Amino acid sequence: MNQEKIALLVDSGTDVPQDVMERYGIYMIPLQIIYKERTYTDKVDITPEEVYRRLEEEVPSTSLPNGAQIQKVLEKIKEDGYEKLLIVTISSGLSGTYNVLRLIGQEEEGLEVYVLDTKSIGIGAGLQAIRAAELIDSGLSFEVLIAQLKKEIVQNKVLFNVGTLEYLQKGGRIGLVTSIIGTALKLNPTISCNEDGVYYTVAKSRGRKRSIDKLVEIAEEFIGNHQEFRIAVAQGDAYEEGLQLKAKIEARFPNAKEILFGTISPALVVHTGPGLLGMGIQVIH
Repeated sequence: MNQEKIALLVDSGTDVPQDVMERYGIYMIPLQIIYKERTYTDKVDITPEEVYRRLEEEVPSTSLPNGAQIQKVLEKIKEDGYEKLLIVTISSGLSGTYNVLRLIGQEEEGLEVYVLDTKSIGIGAGLQAIRAAELIDSGLSFEVLIAQLKKEIVQNKVLFNVGTLEYLQKGGRIGLVTSIIGTALKLNPTISCNEDGVYYTVAKSRGRKRSIDKLVEIAEEFIGNHQEFRIAVAQGDAYEEGLQLKAKIEARFPNAKEILFGTISPALVVHTGPGLLGMGIQVIH
Protein backbone atom coordinates (compact mmCIF):
# COMPACT_ATOMS: atom_id res chain seq x y z
CA MET A 1 0.00 0.00 0.00
CA ASN A 2 1.35 3.40 -0.96
CA GLN A 3 2.41 5.35 2.14
CA GLU A 4 2.64 8.64 0.26
CA LYS A 5 -0.41 9.99 -1.52
CA ILE A 6 0.92 11.08 -4.91
CA ALA A 7 -1.25 12.77 -7.54
CA LEU A 8 -0.49 12.55 -11.25
CA LEU A 9 -1.23 15.43 -13.63
CA VAL A 10 -0.69 15.51 -17.41
CA ASP A 11 -1.17 18.10 -20.12
CA SER A 12 -3.59 17.12 -22.88
CA GLY A 13 -0.76 16.95 -25.44
CA THR A 14 0.39 13.68 -23.86
CA ASP A 15 -2.64 11.95 -25.39
CA VAL A 16 -3.16 9.50 -22.51
CA PRO A 17 -6.27 7.45 -23.46
CA GLN A 18 -9.41 8.44 -21.56
CA ASP A 19 -9.95 4.97 -20.07
CA VAL A 20 -6.42 5.04 -18.62
CA MET A 21 -7.03 8.54 -17.21
CA GLU A 22 -10.11 7.25 -15.43
CA ARG A 23 -8.54 3.99 -14.25
CA TYR A 24 -5.72 5.76 -12.42
CA GLY A 25 -7.53 9.00 -11.54
CA ILE A 26 -5.10 11.14 -13.55
CA TYR A 27 -5.71 14.90 -13.57
CA MET A 28 -5.36 16.89 -16.79
CA ILE A 29 -4.55 20.43 -17.84
CA PRO A 30 -5.99 20.96 -21.34
CA LEU A 31 -4.10 23.00 -23.90
CA GLN A 32 -5.91 25.87 -25.59
CA ILE A 33 -6.57 26.13 -29.33
CA ILE A 34 -6.77 29.76 -30.40
CA TYR A 35 -8.73 30.89 -33.43
CA LYS A 36 -9.34 34.53 -34.36
CA GLU A 37 -12.97 34.36 -33.27
CA ARG A 38 -12.59 32.33 -30.07
CA THR A 39 -10.45 30.02 -27.96
CA TYR A 40 -11.28 26.35 -27.56
CA THR A 41 -10.24 23.88 -24.86
CA ASP A 42 -8.38 20.83 -26.12
CA LYS A 43 -10.46 17.63 -25.97
CA VAL A 44 -13.32 19.51 -24.28
CA ASP A 45 -15.19 21.66 -26.79
CA ILE A 46 -13.39 20.91 -30.07
CA THR A 47 -12.63 17.69 -31.93
CA PRO A 48 -9.65 16.78 -34.14
CA GLU A 49 -12.07 16.51 -37.09
CA GLU A 50 -13.18 20.11 -36.60
CA VAL A 51 -9.57 21.35 -36.64
CA TYR A 52 -8.89 19.41 -39.87
CA ARG A 53 -12.00 20.80 -41.48
CA ARG A 54 -10.96 24.37 -40.74
CA LEU A 55 -7.25 24.12 -41.59
CA GLU A 56 -7.65 25.49 -45.11
CA GLU A 57 -9.28 28.66 -43.86
CA GLU A 58 -7.23 29.13 -40.67
CA VAL A 59 -4.35 27.44 -38.89
CA PRO A 60 -4.90 28.24 -35.20
CA SER A 61 -2.22 28.56 -32.52
CA THR A 62 -1.99 26.66 -29.25
CA SER A 63 -1.09 27.61 -25.70
CA LEU A 64 -1.47 26.62 -22.09
CA PRO A 65 -4.51 27.84 -20.14
CA ASN A 66 -3.89 30.93 -18.04
CA GLY A 67 -2.42 30.84 -14.55
CA ALA A 68 -5.82 31.08 -12.84
CA GLN A 69 -7.08 27.97 -14.66
CA ILE A 70 -3.93 26.03 -13.76
CA GLN A 71 -4.28 27.21 -10.16
CA LYS A 72 -7.82 25.85 -10.07
CA VAL A 73 -6.58 22.36 -11.00
CA LEU A 74 -3.85 22.50 -8.33
CA GLU A 75 -6.39 23.59 -5.71
CA LYS A 76 -8.60 20.64 -6.65
CA ILE A 77 -5.64 18.26 -6.22
CA LYS A 78 -5.01 19.67 -2.71
CA GLU A 79 -8.71 19.46 -1.84
CA ASP A 80 -8.59 15.79 -2.84
CA GLY A 81 -6.02 15.25 -0.09
CA TYR A 82 -2.72 15.19 -1.97
CA GLU A 83 0.50 16.76 -0.73
CA LYS A 84 2.76 15.49 -3.53
CA LEU A 85 2.22 15.96 -7.24
CA LEU A 86 3.99 14.56 -10.27
CA ILE A 87 3.32 16.45 -13.51
CA VAL A 88 4.17 14.79 -16.83
CA THR A 89 4.44 17.14 -19.83
CA ILE A 90 5.28 17.09 -23.50
CA SER A 91 8.86 18.04 -24.40
CA SER A 92 10.27 21.38 -23.24
CA GLY A 93 12.00 21.47 -26.64
CA LEU A 94 8.62 21.71 -28.39
CA SER A 95 6.40 23.58 -25.95
CA GLY A 96 6.53 26.08 -23.10
CA THR A 97 4.21 23.84 -21.05
CA TYR A 98 7.02 22.24 -19.00
CA ASN A 99 8.54 25.57 -17.93
CA VAL A 100 5.22 27.23 -17.07
CA LEU A 101 4.10 24.32 -14.90
CA ARG A 102 7.53 24.04 -13.26
CA LEU A 103 7.50 27.72 -12.30
CA ILE A 104 3.92 27.60 -10.99
CA GLY A 105 4.69 24.34 -9.14
CA GLN A 106 7.67 25.90 -7.36
CA GLU A 107 5.42 28.58 -5.88
CA GLU A 108 2.58 26.27 -4.86
CA GLU A 109 2.13 26.12 -1.08
CA GLY A 110 1.09 22.85 0.53
CA LEU A 111 2.02 20.77 -2.50
CA GLU A 112 5.41 19.28 -3.33
CA VAL A 113 5.58 19.36 -7.12
CA TYR A 114 7.92 17.69 -9.59
CA VAL A 115 7.54 18.20 -13.35
CA LEU A 116 8.90 15.46 -15.62
CA ASP A 117 10.12 16.66 -19.02
CA THR A 118 9.44 13.60 -21.19
CA LYS A 119 11.52 14.92 -24.14
CA SER A 120 8.70 13.51 -26.24
CA ILE A 121 5.23 14.36 -27.51
CA GLY A 122 1.79 12.84 -27.98
CA ILE A 123 1.52 9.23 -26.95
CA GLY A 124 5.34 9.07 -26.69
CA ALA A 125 4.94 11.32 -23.64
CA GLY A 126 1.69 9.56 -22.72
CA LEU A 127 3.43 6.21 -22.28
CA GLN A 128 5.69 7.82 -19.68
CA ALA A 129 2.60 9.08 -17.85
CA ILE A 130 1.08 5.58 -17.94
CA ARG A 131 4.31 4.16 -16.54
CA ALA A 132 4.24 6.82 -13.80
CA ALA A 133 0.68 5.80 -12.89
CA GLU A 134 1.76 2.15 -12.59
CA LEU A 135 4.75 3.04 -10.41
CA ILE A 136 2.64 5.26 -8.14
CA ASP A 137 0.19 2.37 -7.85
CA SER A 138 3.00 0.00 -6.89
CA GLY A 139 3.75 2.12 -3.81
CA LEU A 140 7.05 3.81 -4.68
CA SER A 141 8.02 6.82 -2.58
CA PHE A 142 7.96 10.20 -4.33
CA GLU A 143 11.76 10.40 -4.36
CA VAL A 144 12.25 6.90 -5.80
CA LEU A 145 9.43 7.44 -8.32
CA ILE A 146 11.08 10.59 -9.71
CA ALA A 147 14.52 8.94 -9.92
CA GLN A 148 13.07 5.91 -11.72
CA LEU A 149 11.11 7.95 -14.27
CA LYS A 150 14.09 10.20 -15.03
CA LYS A 151 16.21 7.12 -15.63
CA GLU A 152 13.58 5.60 -17.92
CA ILE A 153 13.12 8.63 -20.24
CA VAL A 154 15.62 7.08 -22.69
CA GLN A 155 13.57 3.85 -22.71
CA ASN A 156 10.81 5.66 -24.61
CA LYS A 157 10.65 6.64 -28.25
CA VAL A 158 8.12 8.48 -30.38
CA LEU A 159 8.01 8.01 -34.16
CA PHE A 160 5.67 9.55 -36.69
CA ASN A 161 5.25 10.64 -40.25
CA VAL A 162 2.96 13.29 -41.63
CA GLY A 163 1.11 13.83 -44.90
CA THR A 164 2.92 17.16 -45.34
CA LEU A 165 5.59 19.11 -43.45
CA GLU A 166 3.65 22.33 -44.05
CA TYR A 167 2.04 22.48 -40.59
CA LEU A 168 5.22 21.70 -38.64
CA GLN A 169 6.80 24.60 -40.54
CA LYS A 170 3.88 27.00 -39.99
CA GLY A 171 3.84 26.24 -36.28
CA GLY A 172 7.60 26.70 -35.96
CA ARG A 173 7.97 23.10 -34.79
CA ILE A 174 10.12 21.86 -37.68
CA GLY A 175 13.16 21.41 -35.41
CA LEU A 176 15.97 19.58 -37.19
CA VAL A 177 13.67 18.08 -39.83
CA THR A 178 14.81 19.21 -43.24
CA SER A 179 11.85 20.70 -45.05
CA ILE A 180 13.23 20.78 -48.60
CA ILE A 181 12.76 17.06 -49.07
CA GLY A 182 9.30 15.82 -49.75
CA THR A 183 6.93 16.53 -52.56
CA ALA A 184 9.16 16.32 -55.65
CA LEU A 185 10.87 13.09 -54.67
CA LYS A 186 7.86 11.66 -52.82
CA LEU A 187 10.12 11.22 -49.82
CA ASN A 188 8.28 10.68 -46.57
CA PRO A 189 10.40 11.41 -43.47
CA THR A 190 10.04 9.43 -40.27
CA ILE A 191 10.33 11.94 -37.43
CA SER A 192 11.29 11.43 -33.79
CA CYS A 193 12.49 13.52 -30.83
CA ASN A 194 16.20 13.67 -30.04
CA GLU A 195 17.73 13.72 -26.55
CA ASP A 196 16.85 17.42 -26.25
CA GLY A 197 13.23 16.66 -27.15
CA VAL A 198 13.41 18.38 -30.55
CA TYR A 199 12.13 16.89 -33.82
CA TYR A 200 14.66 15.33 -36.16
CA THR A 201 14.54 13.01 -39.17
CA VAL A 202 15.23 9.36 -38.34
CA ALA A 203 14.71 7.99 -41.84
CA LYS A 204 13.44 8.94 -45.30
CA SER A 205 11.28 6.54 -47.28
CA ARG A 206 9.97 6.77 -50.81
CA GLY A 207 6.19 6.70 -50.58
CA ARG A 208 3.71 6.24 -47.76
CA LYS A 209 3.60 2.44 -47.66
CA ARG A 210 7.35 2.18 -47.29
CA SER A 211 7.30 4.81 -44.55
CA ILE A 212 4.76 2.74 -42.57
CA ASP A 213 7.00 -0.33 -42.89
CA LYS A 214 9.87 1.86 -41.70
CA LEU A 215 8.00 2.69 -38.47
CA VAL A 216 7.81 -1.04 -37.70
CA GLU A 217 11.50 -1.58 -38.56
CA ILE A 218 12.66 1.22 -36.25
CA ALA A 219 10.39 -0.08 -33.47
CA GLU A 220 11.97 -3.50 -33.90
CA GLU A 221 15.48 -2.03 -33.55
CA PHE A 222 14.51 -0.03 -30.47
CA ILE A 223 12.84 -2.97 -28.71
CA GLY A 224 15.73 -5.33 -29.47
CA ASN A 225 15.84 -8.18 -26.93
CA HIS A 226 13.65 -6.50 -24.32
CA GLN A 227 11.00 -8.84 -23.00
CA GLU A 228 8.64 -6.28 -21.48
CA PHE A 229 7.46 -3.39 -23.62
CA ARG A 230 4.34 -1.56 -24.72
CA ILE A 231 3.48 0.12 -28.01
CA ALA A 232 0.90 2.73 -28.90
CA VAL A 233 -0.32 3.59 -32.38
CA ALA A 234 -1.69 7.09 -32.95
CA GLN A 235 -3.38 8.51 -36.01
CA GLY A 236 -4.65 11.86 -37.17
CA ASP A 237 -7.01 11.78 -40.12
CA ALA A 238 -5.45 8.45 -41.18
CA TYR A 239 -7.75 5.94 -39.49
CA GLU A 240 -7.53 3.10 -42.04
CA GLU A 241 -3.74 3.37 -42.27
CA GLY A 242 -3.64 3.48 -38.48
CA LEU A 243 -5.51 0.19 -38.30
CA GLN A 244 -3.12 -1.30 -40.87
CA LEU A 245 -0.15 -0.19 -38.79
CA LYS A 246 -1.73 -1.62 -35.64
CA ALA A 247 -2.27 -4.97 -37.41
CA LYS A 248 1.39 -5.03 -38.49
CA ILE A 249 2.47 -4.26 -34.92
CA GLU A 250 0.24 -7.00 -33.47
CA ALA A 251 1.62 -9.54 -35.94
CA ARG A 252 5.23 -8.53 -35.37
CA PHE A 253 5.09 -8.12 -31.56
CA PRO A 254 2.62 -10.71 -30.22
CA ASN A 255 4.27 -10.62 -26.78
CA ALA A 256 3.82 -6.86 -26.24
CA LYS A 257 2.55 -6.03 -22.75
CA GLU A 258 -0.02 -3.72 -24.34
CA ILE A 259 -0.81 -2.25 -27.75
CA LEU A 260 -2.81 0.97 -27.53
CA PHE A 261 -4.59 2.70 -30.39
CA GLY A 262 -5.91 6.24 -30.45
CA THR A 263 -6.45 9.57 -32.16
CA ILE A 264 -4.13 12.49 -31.54
CA SER A 265 -5.52 15.48 -29.66
CA PRO A 266 -6.88 18.56 -31.47
CA ALA A 267 -3.91 20.59 -30.14
CA LEU A 268 -1.42 18.28 -31.86
CA VAL A 269 -3.46 18.29 -35.09
CA VAL A 270 -2.70 22.02 -35.35
CA HIS A 271 1.02 21.31 -35.69
CA THR A 272 0.98 18.11 -37.75
CA GLY A 273 -1.91 18.56 -40.18
CA PRO A 274 -3.84 15.68 -41.77
CA GLY A 275 -2.39 12.24 -42.44
CA LEU A 276 -0.40 11.68 -39.26
CA LEU A 277 0.66 8.16 -38.35
CA GLY A 278 2.66 7.69 -35.21
CA MET A 279 3.89 5.29 -32.58
CA GLY A 280 5.07 5.43 -29.03
CA ILE A 281 7.38 2.64 -27.85
CA GLN A 282 8.31 1.96 -24.25
CA VAL A 283 10.72 -0.74 -23.14
CA ILE A 284 10.55 -1.72 -19.49
CA HIS A 285 12.77 -4.78 -19.00
